[in-house]
Amino acid sequence: MSGIIFDKSELSNLEYSLKREILSTNRAGGYMSTTIVCCNTRKYHGLLVVPAPELDNENNFVLLNSLDETIIQHEHSFNLAIHRFPNTYEPKGHKYIIDFKYTPVPTITYRVGGVVIKKEMLWIHSRTQLMIRYTLVEARSETKLALRPFISFRNSHQLSKTNMIADTHSYSIDEGVKYRMYDKFPSLHIQMDSAHEYVVAPDWHYNFEYTEEAKRGYPCYEDLLTPGYFEMDIKKGQSIIISCSTEQVKSKKIKELFESEIAKRSNKVDLISCLKHAARQFVVQHGKKTELVAGYPWFGRWGRDTFIALPGVTLTQGNVDQCTAVIDTMVSEIQSGLFPNMGSAYNSVDAPLWLFWTLQQLEEHLGAETIWKRYGRVMKGILESYAAGIDDVISVRENGLVWASSKTHAMTWMDAMVDGKPVTGREGYQVEINALWYNAICYCLELATKFRNRKFIKEWESKPEVIKTAFNKLFWIESDRYLADYVAEKQNTDIRPNQVIATSLKYRMVDDSQINSILGVITKHLLTPKGLRTLSPVDPKYKGRCEGDQPTRDRAYHQGTTWVWLLEHYVAANFILRGDEYIDTATEIFRNFNEDISTYGVGTIAEIYDGDPPYTPRGTISQAWSVGALLRIMEMIEKHTK
Repeated sequence: MSGIIFDKSELSNLEYSLKREILSTNRAGGYMSTTIVCCNTRKYHGLLVVPAPELDNENNFVLLNSLDETIIQHEHSFNLAIHRFPNTYEPKGHKYIIDFKYTPVPTITYRVGGVVIKKEMLWIHSRTQLMIRYTLVEARSETKLALRPFISFRNSHQLSKTNMIADTHSYSIDEGVKYRMYDKFPSLHIQMDSAHEYVVAPDWHYNFEYTEEAKRGYPCYEDLLTPGYFEMDIKKGQSIIISCSTEQVKSKKIKELFESEIAKRSNKVDLISCLKHAARQFVVQHGKKTELVAGYPWFGRWGRDTFIALPGVTLTQGNVDQCTAVIDTMVSEIQSGLFPNMGSAYNSVDAPLWLFWTLQQLEEHLGAETIWKRYGRVMKGILESYAAGIDDVISVRENGLVWASSKTHAMTWMDAMVDGKPVTGREGYQVEINALWYNAICYCLELATKFRNRKFIKEWESKPEVIKTAFNKLFWIESDRYLADYVAEKQNTDIRPNQVIATSLKYRMVDDSQINSILGVITKHLLTPKGLRTLSPVDPKYKGRCEGDQPTRDRAYHQGTTWVWLLEHYVAANFILRGDEYIDTATEIFRNFNEDISTYGVGTIAEIYDGDPPYTPRGTISQAWSVGALLRIMEMIEKHTK
C-alpha cells in the first residue's frame, strides 16, 4: 500500500499546504496541531494545547500558539514563520520550505540561500511537553537562530484579545523563562539545552486570522502576546533543542529526553500503520479515569462515540486493558441506565445499547464468564431501566419496542440542532435503536443462560420473539424491501443508513433475504468511496456539501453528508451474507482511504466527507469512530483471509 506522500514542489503553495494538518498528542488530553507549514488556520491550532482541570474539566486551553524562527546572517534576518492577517500573509517563511516529513515526527526542512535548517517537533507521551530540535544542516558563515513565542492562555473554543489584565512578564528559570498570563492557569515553561540570550520585549500582535474559522462562520481574529525572544549562535552540524512544558524540567536532561523519546516513535509508512498510530491517540488518561476522545481538535469525550469506536481503536491492536479501563470509567458514571454523552449530558438513547455490542467484541478477548462477572449487573440494570422508562423520554411499549421522544434534544446519533430544534428529529421507534435493543436482550439472555441466572431468564426469555415480530411489522417496507428509518404515527420511508445496524449485529431480526435487499438499497443510494451517505441523493431534503456557517452545516450534517463509521457495519453485513467471497470488495473499500492519510488530517481519517464528489473531507481532522471503523474492516479482512 502507498504511504504518506507530499509533493515537495507544492509545499510553498498555500492552496496545497494549508489543506494538510498535523496532530500530535501526549495521550493525556494535550496536543499539538497546525498545518504542515506551521501556519495556524483554526482557533484550535497551537503547539501546546492542554487540559487544565483547575479551570475546566471539559475543555482544553491554548498556551503556546506558535513559535517564530528567524535565521540571522551578516545582520540580515530571514523569518521562517508564516501567519495570516487580513488580506495578507506575513511573514512568508513558507517560501523557504523544501521538504516536509511526517514520520517518525513532523519534520520541516528550510533553505535560505546557503543555509539549510531542519526542524523536528516531538510531543512527549504522558507529559505536557513539546520539544523542538533545530539542526543546522548547511551554513557558509556565522549563523544565529532567534525563537519568538506567541501565547494566548485561553479556552480552545474562544479567541484572545489584547487586554490590560494579562501578565506580560517573563520569569527566569533554569536556562529559560516561564509565563502565566492569567491566574489559575498552568505556567508555560520554555527552556533551552544550549547557551542563549533571552530578550524581554513584551508586545501584542493584532488580528491573526484563522481562515478555517471564517469558512465555518465563526469569529476568526485573534490578538497574541509575544513576551520576548530567544537568540543563540548555531554552527553547522549543531542541534539546539527547545522544551515547552507546563512543568519546569532540568535543562541538562533535555537532549537525553529528546533522543530517548524520538527513538520510541513508530514509522507511519502506510494506511495501516497510520491508523494504528492515530487510534492510540484517542485513548487518554485523566488521573484515575481513562477516556476516549471523540475527535481532534475540538471534541472531548462522547458516550455514544466511545462505545462505537472503542473496539476498533483498542481491541484491533490487542489493547484489552485500555478497552476495559475506558468501559469502567463510563460505567462509573452511569445514571438511571444512561451514560453521559457530550460532557455531562445524559441524552443519548443509544449509548447504553452500544455497550452490549462493545462487550460482544470484548468477549472474544476475555471470555464470556469474565464479561458476565464484570459487567452482568450493569447490563441487566440498563435493560431494567429501559423497561421501566427513563425520564419520560425513553419507554418500552407493549409491543416490546423502544420508543424515544424529546422535543428539546435529538436522542440518536443524528443529533444536529438548529434554532433549538432537531434537524432530523426521528421521534418514535428508531430502526437502529430497536436493532440494538434486541441484540442487547439476546446477548444478556445468552450469558444468563450460560451462567444460570434463572430470574433474569424467566423475566426476559419471551421478549425477543415479541420484539422481532413487532419490528418486522412496523419497519419492513415490503414494496421496496428495506427498513423504515423510524416509525411514529406512520413509517418514515427516507432512505437512510441507520437500517444497516439491523443487518450487522450478532442477533438480528431480519433474515438473509432481507439483508440482501437492504444492502442493495444502501449500495445504490448511500454508498460512496468514503462511507455511507446519511440520506439518498434522490430525496428533496438531500444536502451534498457540508460547508458554511454552523446552522447551514448542521442542516447538512445528517442530510446527505458521508460518514466513515457506518462502513464498518456495511462491510460486516456483507461478510455475514457473502463470507469469503466479499474479501476483494472489502479490501477495495479499505484501500479507498490510502490517499486520505496525505491530506486534511495527515496520517489519520476525517470525521465526515461531502456526499457529493469529490467527497471533500470535513469536520474534525481525526475522528475516533472513523479510524476505529477502518481498523475493524482491516480485522474482518484478515479473519476471512486466514
